[in-house]
Amino acid sequence: MKREEKLQVIESLVEKFSTFDCFYVVDAMGLTVEQVNKFRKSCAAQNIVYQIAKNTLIQKALERSEKCVAHAASFSSVLKGFSGILFSHDSGRAPGKMLKAFLEAERLSLPVLKAAAIHGDLFIGAAHLDALSNLKSKEEILGDIMMLLKAPILNVVAAIQSGGKRLMGVVETLASA
Repeated sequence: MKREEKLQVIESLVEKFSTFDCFYVVDAMGLTVEQVNKFRKSCAAQNIVYQIAKNTLIQKALERSEKCVAHAASFSSVLKGFSGILFSHDSGRAPGKMLKAFLEAERLSLPVLKAAAIHGDLFIGAAHLDALSNLKSKEEILGDIMMLLKAPILNVVAAIQSGGKRLMGVVETLASA
């Protein structure tokens, strides 16, 4: 790979690290061509961008990216061997959920999660895959908070309505007597 090509890859990665809110680094070494094609199709179906790059180019892009420069040193320990990057706009759990579903559907142990960066938080190691795949999106968390805030108000309204019904029952009983 020529120097100009390497610079283009680095600039492309820097742009993606700056644009996307989360990314996962995975090791897919050992997958067959057919399995890689299925994995790429799974990524595309979930609006996840999958890119393979050399570890040194990934490291240089992390160091140049304003969003990732703080975590660049932490990534150096996982950038060994084969590395592919999953980029996602939707939510931090989309790549994890897709990766876990792919592993279960294909009954494979690859690709393996090396690390993930989600909204500035860093998760290193495959042990985090279950937790990352079960993360709630911002919209889901806001919905849960709204339901928690709404519940006491609904209880007050229900109590007022039931009190009014009881009062109407007493008035009707007195009127008929």
